[in-house]
Amino acid sequence: MSFYENPHALFDLRDKVALVTGASGAFGSVAAKTFAGAGCRLVLAAGNRDALQSVKADCEALGADVVTINQRPHNESACQAKVDAAVEAFGRLDILLAASGLNKVAKIEEMPPEHFAEIMEANVTHSWMLARAATAQMKAQGHGGKIILMSSARGRLGHPNGYTAYCASKAAVDGITRALGCELGPTGITVNAIAPTVFRSPLTEWMFDDTDHASTVREGFLTRVPKGRLGEPEDLVGPLLFLASSASDFYTGHVLYTDGGYTAG
Repeated sequence: MSFYENPHALFDLRDKVALVTGASGAFGSVAAKTFAGAGCRLVLAAGNRDALQSVKADCEALGADVVTINQRPHNESACQAKVDAAVEAFGRLDILLAASGLNKVAKIEEMPPEHFAEIMEANVTHSWMLARAATAQMKAQGHGGKIILMSSARGRLGHPNGYTAYCASKAAVDGITRALGCELGPTGITVNAIAPTVFRSPLTEWMFDDTDHASTVREGFLTRVPKGRLGEPEDLVGPLLFLASSASDFYTGHVLYTDGGYTAG
């Protein structure tokens, strides 16, 4: 059967093994539940035990087999342990979604250098180490794989309110994505990044409120968003399915802006 007869088959993730780090966070939890609903078997990793168990329960309710690791990818051995957990539990690793990260907002003269270094380590070094561990496993399996990193519109655009570390870190993630996409092209492993703008989460919920302050901030921001609204979690589902599935086999080294056109203007 050709894909023209059944185009949906391109997006089939049934029985794929996906590792999601930062699984208790806003983006990671959306990814975990998306992959669960698509039929993946999951390894979920996060530092917040209670939130991680809640996401696990949601994924199990969607029919997924789930293994959890209550640990952030804070060093090389922790990153390798997560890949090893997928292989031990399910025999292989097909998809890595690296969604763990950190931000601390401060004007440059007020930000301690150690905070800058901490953000770069969490968002850049740990993403690189996770990709490194996943690459070795996927190469050994010999069937390709999907690596999805977490970027942001702030990897391309600046921000006036103390985002020098965060913007720099996400620009570096974009660089890793492009370089690793080139490096791994011949192996069948694709490397791409998702870069959202503001979408609904516990940290941004205030921007969706009807208070005068929220309305003022929101309306000012939306003047630069062609779609005219903030993002919702479901806006991330399609890009996740695309980048994790065979539908994106000819796409690598890309940063996919899930931003309502924010970075187009």
